[in-house]
Amino acid sequence: MSASSVRPLLYLDVDGPLNPYAAKPTRRPDGYTTLRVPPVGVATGPLRVWLNPAHGPALLALGYELCWATTWMAEANTWIGPVLGLPRLPYVDFTDVLFAHRPDLVHWKTATLVAHAAGRPFAWVDDEQSPADTAYVAAHHPAPALLHHVDPRIGLRGSDFAALAGFANGG
Repeated sequence: MSASSVRPLLYLDVDGPLNPYAAKPTRRPDGYTTLRVPPVGVATGPLRVWLNPAHGPALLALGYELCWATTWMAEANTWIGPVLGLPRLPYVDFTDVLFAHRPDLVHWKTATLVAHAAGRPFAWVDDEQSPADTAYVAAHHPAPALLHHVDPRIGLRGSDFAALAGFANGG
């Protein structure tokens, strides 16, 4: 398979793009279902996660190779993927950099994602990217990249899927 025929990667954050955690806590968004995840670590009770099952088929139809890029890491395949109808996906292991502060204000995920992409085109949906991340990717990644910010109050919408499809199709 030639390099030009390799599908771009789509790095998926969970909280924000798929789980609009910042939405009004008393009103689940239309089309979403509620998942209660048992507490892990210092959590005091189940974590409420809102997921839209229509997002799975929409993501699969985009033409990307999907990959989790989330603090959920492997757990995304246990809790998130099944609700969305996604197959088991690879994930980026952030263990060594999880929540690490960088003085240059680059997000703690960014350098790891660039390394993981290894020169392949990629799109990254997240709610925490900044211009520092865009500049870092431009300086350190030789292939096309789309850092797509998603509002954590509303999650992925039709316009987000359109932007991702446009990038995957070379536009």
